[in-house]
Amino acid sequence: MSESHARKNCCGSGHDHSHDHGSGEFSLRKELTPVVIAAFLFLVGLLFNEPLHNTPFAIAEYAVLIPAYLVSGWSVLTAAGRNILRGRILDENFLMTIATLGAIAIHEVPEAVAVMLFFQVGELFQDYSVGRSRRSIKALLEVRPDTANLKVGDQIREVDPESVNMGDLILVRPGEKVPLDGEILEGQSQLDTSALTGESVPRTVVPGETVLSGMINQSGVLTVRVTKPFAESSISRILELVENASSKKADTEKFITRFARYYTPVVVFLSLAVAILPPLLIAGASQAEWTYRALVLLVISCPCGLVISIPLGYFGGVGGAARRGILVKGSVFLDALAQVKTVVFDKTGTLTQGNFRVTDVISENGFTQPQLLELAAQVESQSNHPVAQSIRLAHGKSVDESGVQEYEEIAGHGIRARIEKRTVLAGNDRLLHRESIPHEVCTVEGTVTHLAVDGEYTGRIIIEDELKEDAVAAIQALHSQGIQTVMLTGDNQAVADRIAKTLGLDQYRAELLPEDKVEALEELLDRASSTKDKVAFVGDGINDAPVIARADVGMAMGGLGSDAAIETADVVIMTDAPSKVAEAIAISQHTLRIVWQNIILAMTVKAIFIGLGAIGVATLWEAVFADVGVALLAIFNAGRILR
Repeated sequence: MSESHARKNCCGSGHDHSHDHGSGEFSLRKELTPVVIAAFLFLVGLLFNEPLHNTPFAIAEYAVLIPAYLVSGWSVLTAAGRNILRGRILDENFLMTIATLGAIAIHEVPEAVAVMLFFQVGELFQDYSVGRSRRSIKALLEVRPDTANLKVGDQIREVDPESVNMGDLILVRPGEKVPLDGEILEGQSQLDTSALTGESVPRTVVPGETVLSGMINQSGVLTVRVTKPFAESSISRILELVENASSKKADTEKFITRFARYYTPVVVFLSLAVAILPPLLIAGASQAEWTYRALVLLVISCPCGLVISIPLGYFGGVGGAARRGILVKGSVFLDALAQVKTVVFDKTGTLTQGNFRVTDVISENGFTQPQLLELAAQVESQSNHPVAQSIRLAHGKSVDESGVQEYEEIAGHGIRARIEKRTVLAGNDRLLHRESIPHEVCTVEGTVTHLAVDGEYTGRIIIEDELKEDAVAAIQALHSQGIQTVMLTGDNQAVADRIAKTLGLDQYRAELLPEDKVEALEELLDRASSTKDKVAFVGDGINDAPVIARADVGMAMGGLGSDAAIETADVVIMTDAPSKVAEAIAISQHTLRIVWQNIILAMTVKAIFIGLGAIGVATLWEAVFADVGVALLAIFNAGRILR
């Protein structure tokens, strides 16, 4: 999301300054040198300008001021020339060039130098400000690890993380960054996850848990099995997302680019009219005076502050959100977030921990509890669903998967498989009704997995899930922002009733299949479309991809580990905290407020000074101060977003 990208939108111009915006590096000394030289020559020229102006030595004035003009204005002059050759004439470089050459033609050389010099000072501040914004994001994400300790037999080799393959073992010592995503095999430690999640509290990890690249190991030595190549690791994905966020531009940014395209030619022709018509139509009007006014009008009209501060505002919004562990994939989504009036939550893994644990096993028709648990562990052995994982954990022994055949997951219902020549079903109440399995209990408090063998009901396993710590606070924060909250879940009605009551949700629907969730969301979207309000959906990204994709704003909760979430969601919340949803909306509203403050400020000041220039009150000096001043005010205002 380089500054050059923002600059390219500036009236379609693209100043080709020597600084390397692409890398975001800004060298103050390098940029300041030509400005200091030009300023020195300008001051010398000013001192001797008056005494020499009407003498035969007036040429000395030009000998000092013209070099000052060329040093300070070279980048503008060359950019204007290049753009004319490319057929892009009416841009800010062209406005500046015509205005200053006109000033030299009417012997107002100091003003011509001042225009270029102050413009360069303004540019310097802009570049410094953009450089600072980029550095703050880079510092936040300056967690790209340089080396990985690869374990080869008894040897430890220091290698480039990009050369490590999936399945390799790496060693992470205290104080080191975790170089790649992986699973802990040995050791326990505290991990600083702030670079990824914005959370300051360290996380305790033990064998079997996942670690992500960019986390910092604080205490113990960890042996980690690599699960993803470096290019697909969490930190690489974040850097890529933040860098590419500028490609998805908000309507406000697009409007300003379109506005500049029409505004610039209008200003040029208006200035021509001011220069040509009054001397023809008004008795005693001086050609030199009206040409000067036309030049003032050209300089004042440069829309540079406007066109640079707006992308910078959005850039600050995306960066500010990233610092708080919220990844927004583009300014277009910041705009959409600011208009959200309904937030729809998935339940499991979003409002609840998703850490299921088996609380009860009820066996029937000749099965014992251990037999039922073993059968459930076998049939769930190939599923990644959190419920399946909790059943395998409760069983606590290794499962022989070789006997599991004809395995089939039935979306929104459960699993069917052949185990030792018997047809086994494991799933929810809907599955039993679908397969016409006679059973007496339909509604159970808690999440339930029913089991049936060869068409006969054999019992059920009750599983509990806990609410996330900040779930209640998250719903309260959204209500305080005037946002309606809705929960859509595939879980049973009893569980949904209990959770909705605890959280104080406005609406909820239970026992939904994935396609029912899409249908329910469509209804909410239809209702919101009449008022131009937006609907956000927050899910854990594993099985919610269709609903995340359909919402106005799709948000993936704790989605860093889920590729589906990163690909589909518009906003990725890097912590598992639902309270970040309200924070993301607040950041987007703050960003939009500042962007519109900049637009109104720039438009108002331009309008006032265009009027003053046309009636001859404002000089070229004031025109430059007005243009540079507005640009700087807008830039400093945009900088507030990062804080």
